[in-house]
Amino acid sequence: MGTAERQEAPGTGVRTASPATPRRPGARGHDAPARSDVPGGRAAAREEPYRPLWVEEPARRRRLPDPVRTSAVRAVLIIAVTLLQAMVAFLCTMAGSWLAFPMVLSSVASTVVATWGALDVWVTRQVWNQRHGVVSTPSSTARALRRERRKARRHARITERTQERIRRQGGSTGRLSHS
Repeated sequence: MGTAERQEAPGTGVRTASPATPRRPGARGHDAPARSDVPGGRAAAREEPYRPLWVEEPARRRRLPDPVRTSAVRAVLIIAVTLLQAMVAFLCTMAGSWLAFPMVLSSVASTVVATWGALDVWVTRQVWNQRHGVVSTPSSTARALRRERRKARRHARITERTQERIRRQGGSTGRLSHS
């Protein structure tokens, strides 16, 4: 198939592979099949067009921020070690080994640390969201409550203006009629 060279596809920012040099007939690369005239060789396969091994697709979700990703990796490693310790403790207990008791104690301690690791991911994510101003959309309930409060304030202002206008037109007594 020949040596592949990476080049950027126009307008996509995705790099694709393309053959760097055209293949000469009869030339052998490191992945070329053996020729049929060589003893024990296979028949020459026909040249196939280059196909990439995979096609890169855009991510469906954004990548986690670095601090959150770091704490998530740390939590996964701690949880993996905890599960490994629990399994060894169980097997030592079943075998009646002297190592069973220390492994059970270390498994309990690791469980506490793993819980801390999982909480650390959650807290780190919350802190990052708060510091970097993730835009949240208000729920429909909050929107409806705000709409009702605005309507009540508007109604109160209209009522107040009407009362003020009546007082100005009616004089200092505040009566509605001049009788």
